[in-house]
Amino acid sequence: MNKFSNSHYYSASDFFKERFGFKVYKISLDAGCTCPNRDGTKGNGGCIFCSSKGSGDFATDKNLDIETQVEKAKKLVKNKCKSNKFIAYFQNYTNTYGNIDELYNKWESASLCSDIVGVSIATRPDCVNENVCEHLKKLAQKTFVIVELGLQSSKKTTQEELNLKYSNTDYINAVKFLHKICPEIHIITHLIIALPGETLIDMKKSVEFCVKNKTDGIKLSLLHVLKNTVLEQKYLKGEFRCPEMLEYFKILASLISIIPQSIVIHRVTGDGYKGELVSPLWTGNKKLVLNSMNEYFKEIKLVQGRDLSL
Repeated sequence: MNKFSNSHYYSASDFFKERFGFKVYKISLDAGCTCPNRDGTKGNGGCIFCSSKGSGDFATDKNLDIETQVEKAKKLVKNKCKSNKFIAYFQNYTNTYGNIDELYNKWESASLCSDIVGVSIATRPDCVNENVCEHLKKLAQKTFVIVELGLQSSKKTTQEELNLKYSNTDYINAVKFLHKICPEIHIITHLIIALPGETLIDMKKSVEFCVKNKTDGIKLSLLHVLKNTVLEQKYLKGEFRCPEMLEYFKILASLISIIPQSIVIHRVTGDGYKGELVSPLWTGNKKLVLNSMNEYFKEIKLVQGRDLSL
């Protein structure tokens, strides 16, 4: 199969089709977790961009058991797409933070549901340790496992501004633990693009940092300003602006061009929950954004791993 079926970059769709032989779709679940940056362990209030649902606004009801959440989420997705196979995505808050045995039972319960071909677990770099990795290894012996690490930026001053409460060292150690204890796990690193005060050079350095530390995949997410966040307060005060659509495409193309072709690009934009979205509003029409993006990439003849400056 052609790795680059869309001719621009190694997408999640291509990756999953190569691995499973068919299209899969992620369904968002809620494990009932919190975050050390919310419960007072490291801080309160969380990261300044994070919504009240811990960046999991599309997740199902945490009060339901995992099996019921899976069935409910599958029905919602089947109304939108033709996929019949799914990856259970524990998306919101920090899904390796808490009683690890209880969390493992939830991951395993999801993996045992019909039509589930893998489990994806989103977490913070500072919440991955040897004990967590041993549980992940056990899960990986039963199903395909993804661990998604929210780095957001490798720039220290940006990390402080975002109130992340973790460091590049935490990320480096998390990736090392995962590769050493459970190398079969697919590691995805989340980066937020167009963060306040960051230049294109800063964004490229974050990408290069992830590549250097051997991430398997990258999610490039445009910064979204959501209601009732510290970020919204800064935005309304005029402390920063969000890029227009074409402006974002140009940034994105520059970043994709320096990512090696072996690395899967799992996301190239993002669609914030419309009921909470403050800016940029143009991201609300996902179909238009993706179509326009692909046309732009065709026009500039974008190829992943080919430096546009050459």
